[in-house]
Amino acid sequence: VWIFGYGSLVWRPGFEFTSRKVGFIRGYSPRFWQGDTFHRGSERGGRGGGGGGGGGRWAAVGVGSASNGSPLASPSQPGRVVTLLEDCGACTWGVAYEVRGEQIAASLQYLNMREAVLGGYDTKLVKFHPQEKDAEEPILALVYIATPQNPSYLGPASEEDIAAQIIVSSGCAGHNIEYLLRLADFMRYFCPQAEDKHLFSIEEALISILPCLYYTEESLEET
Repeated sequence: VWIFGYGSLVWRPGFEFTSRKVGFIRGYSPRFWQGDTFHRGSERGGRGGGGGGGGGRWAAVGVGSASNGSPLASPSQPGRVVTLLEDCGACTWGVAYEVRGEQIAASLQYLNMREAVLGGYDTKLVKFHPQEKDAEEPILALVYIATPQNPSYLGPASEEDIAAQIIVSSGCAGHNIEYLLRLADFMRYFCPQAEDKHLFSIEEALISILPCLYYTEESLEET
């Protein structure tokens, strides 16, 4: 069984697998249109932020272990994470994981809780195209997609509004900023041929907002 991931699964699958391949699926565009009140956001009066940890640009801006006490985390703000929008001329890049034997039941049980129960995602079978030049036929893979019918779906917004929401959102898996920057770095370094204008426009908007946010906080501390 193959499982295709295009969000946090590309760097944190959370389950044992036999092999992995970078590649893409056709007919979908990734969009930050799904709300998250557990992993990268919280409900009103809900949880504090968990530890994303590790190095990277997200650590440089102070979001490695965000908390509700941080100016970058709101206790009542759902985060924004990626789902897929049907788009016949587009493709979505990510990672496909091969699971075998006992890994199958364990991975599907884990992902059902992580993606379906806590995330609001449904499953669908898609054709995965490996990145390797000598790849043969497409591989049938399972993918998790959040549709507009799920209660956490937020829908379209401008890149600037999405970036502003990401900046103040944090959940049990860490800050929403870390999610965005890790995904952008993955696309940039592992899928250089990918043209994800939506993702990179949000990244650009977020980076342009952050200096203003830090300037405001420093000004408040000085008064």
